[in-house]
This record gives sequence, structure tokens and C-alpha cells, in this order.
Amino acid sequence: MKSLSFDIVIVGHGAAGLTAAQAAAEATALGRRLSIAVIERAAKGKHGGNTRFTPCYMRMETPGRLSPEFLSEMISVSGGRNDVAYFDRLAREAPDTMGWLQAHGIEFHTPDYYLSVGPARIQPIGGGESIVRELTRAAETAGVHFLYEHEAQTLIRAADGTIMGLVARQSGRDQDILADAVILACGGFQGNSGMLEEHFGLGGSSLVPISPGTRLNTGAGIRMALETGASRSGDWQGMHIEPIDPRACNPAPVVLVYPYGIVVDQTGERFCDEGAGLVHETWEQFARSIHFDTPGRQVYAILDSRLNEIKDFGRAIRSEVPPYEAQTLVQLAQLIQVPPDELERTVLAYNAACVGDPKRFNASVKDGLASDPALVPAKSNWARALDRPPFYAWPLVGAIAYTFGGIATDLDGRVLGAVGAIPGLYAAGEITGHFHGTAPNAVSVLRALVYGRAAGRCAVRDVDPDSA
Repeated sequence: MKSLSFDIVIVGHGAAGLTAAQAAAEATALGRRLSIAVIERAAKGKHGGNTRFTPCYMRMETPGRLSPEFLSEMISVSGGRNDVAYFDRLAREAPDTMGWLQAHGIEFHTPDYYLSVGPARIQPIGGGESIVRELTRAAETAGVHFLYEHEAQTLIRAADGTIMGLVARQSGRDQDILADAVILACGGFQGNSGMLEEHFGLGGSSLVPISPGTRLNTGAGIRMALETGASRSGDWQGMHIEPIDPRACNPAPVVLVYPYGIVVDQTGERFCDEGAGLVHETWEQFARSIHFDTPGRQVYAILDSRLNEIKDFGRAIRSEVPPYEAQTLVQLAQLIQVPPDELERTVLAYNAACVGDPKRFNASVKDGLASDPALVPAKSNWARALDRPPFYAWPLVGAIAYTFGGIATDLDGRVLGAVGAIPGLYAAGEITGHFHGTAPNAVSVLRALVYGRAAGRCAVRDVDPDSA
């Protein structure tokens, strides 16, 4: 196939890639018009990666303001391992980036976040799909080319190590796509079973993707960058993983009411403190435990009719499939194929340990309504007896959203190797790592937008200094 040639090529059509493309297109407006292309492995209409399917919460008080505690919270959540400079720039540039998105027709509101009170968050109306739609429209208007069903294979290097483009595969045929700058924005390795097994051990390859876009993030960009000498960044044993209903077919069918009941494994035994914290504080550890530590890698959240007393509890359930429901625990156990005697024994033991005043129950905060410490494992919050039929059960499995390990960049998105930046190579978003231990809540898309924009602008400055 005849080679193609552009000034800048972006790999990936999610938040980071689209922001990079549009920012690069705008940065060339007063100079010569640079040719820009977005390479996307998915077909048109299925593009957008994780971004297309995310509700897209962002940790800001308003589109123009972050919490004063933002930076300290970013460092605290990682146990001090997160890069202060990276999150400092994120905090400084997030308000301007949100204003830029608003100028492109993306509107924000202040959403209800499931059931729990936590840090302030904003959300684009329409979720991540609105970001994909509006930034694609803007980029097309600005003259950006979109090459769908092109799967990046390898980077093309000059003798001195400078990146000169990449090889992409379409319909089984390889094609050279030459460029002065390549921006990698094609996500982590959550869709690559081999890499998941390598970095998470036995069971990694069977992790369920949380959305159709998740499985498209195969780590190809990470592999290509490492092959050119890029350094690693982030926590390669870290991932964001959430509990979902495996019966559902809709994207990201999370069930986040588990703190208000109990969770049992397939033997009918409790195995965790369901009330250890608010859902965004516990869901990663909880979901990871389901997948790696429990028999059959599936558990059941058990609740009773008191769930209906929680105002708007449906906000915490995105599964399109209703729960199993029964008038007795024995009947419920039969529906979910858990030993009835064991489920009854577990619930009765739990009920006997619910010694606090149930009037203290408050689903939105850690209410301190704890079980008797003699219960093993004890429950720290929301410990109310399950004794009011009907009884409900949701099956839960752990579903991976994104990985934390990636490639190192400077604050402008230049990919770093052993002796500095690799000329012509940039990256932004999940592919760059930067998270350690636990994902900071409602930050993943925010950082993709801020640093995608930075990478796009930087690439223009480096390719044509007179243009930016």
C-alpha cells in the first residue's frame, strides 16, 4: 500500500487523543496549516475507547474551580508515590481546559454521585460520549483526518532514534504512515490477556472488561514505545476495577449497594467488611478480591426490603437486569445456587451482631453503625439486620476498567527514554501511567483531557516552532 504522510499523527480516539488532535489543530491556526490525522483501530461508530462508555465524573467543584485539597488528596491516595508536579499542573490547567471544552459545545452539570457523599464532582451532560461526539465534530471541522480500522503496529525510527511515523494495519495489510510527530493516546493494557497475566498473575487473563471500549486497549502503544527505548511509569500491578453484574449486557453495569447489606461467596460465607468505606474508597480492593481471592470469582450482594428505604438507591445500580428476589433466604439461596443452610446461618449470625441503633443509618456517609466486633469479619458502617423480606441478591464479578502501568513522559507529553525525550514521540492519558496503589476518584478522564491538550500543543511547537 502507498504510504501516507502527515505532520502529526495521534493514535487513539478517546479523550486524550481527541483533545490532542483538536489542540494541535488550533495551535496551527495562525501559522502554516499542519496536516493532522487520528489513527483508530475501531470501526467508525464503535470508536472512542473507554471514554465513550464512561459516566465521566471529574473531581472539580465547578468547571472553573477545584477543591483546595485536590493536590494533597492526589498524593495521599497513593501513599506519597504520585508525582507532585504532574498533579500540580493538572490542578492548574483543569479549569482552563473545562472552559475550552465548554467553548466546543460540551456542557457540564453537578451530578449525584451514586449514593455516597465525597469530593465534589462535575460531569459533562451525556457523559463521555458527549466528549467523543463534540471533539470529533470540532476536529473534523478543523481539518483533522480520521483513519478508522487502522491498527498501529510499530513505530518507524530514523538512524538517530527520531520517530518518523508508524506502521498501521488495515484489512490485513500494513501501511507506512509517516509523520514528524506521533502522539500515543491508545490507553493501557486492560484488553491484553497476556499482559494482564504477566503483571497480575494467575487469573489476570480472565479479567472481564467493564465496557466494549475497554477490550480495545491492548497495550499496543505501550509495547511500541518500550520497543523504542521508552522508560516505564506508574504502578504495573495497579488497575481500576469495579464490581459489576455479569448477567447484564449494558456497558459498566456496576452494582454499588453492597455496603448496605452483606456479600457472600459461592459457599454462602461472608469474606470482607462490606462497610469499610464509601464505594469509591472500597470498590477497587473489593472487586479485586472477588476476582483473585474468592471461589468461582463470583459473589452475591444480599439485601432486604430496607434497601427501598434508601432515597434514590437506583443511582447506585447501573445493571439493566433486576436482582434475584425471594420471600425467604432458603428460596433466595436456591435461586443463586448457594447452600441454603450456609446462607441462613451467615445471615442469622450477621443479624445477631447488628447491635447498634438502626436509626443512625445514613447511606451517604460513613455512619459508624458497626457490628459487634465479635463478628468475623466485622462490619464498620451500615450494619443493619437483614430480616425484612423480600430478600434480594445481585451476582457480582470484578471488571477491569484500566491499568496503571505505562510509559514515562515529561509534563508536556514528550515520551522519556534513558537519556531524555525521544524525539518525535509523545503520549497522554492512561498509556502514561502516573497512578499508584489506588486510582484517585474521578480523575482519569480529567487528566486525559488536560495532558492530551498539552501533548497536542507541544507537538506543534516541536514540529513547527513558528506555528504555535
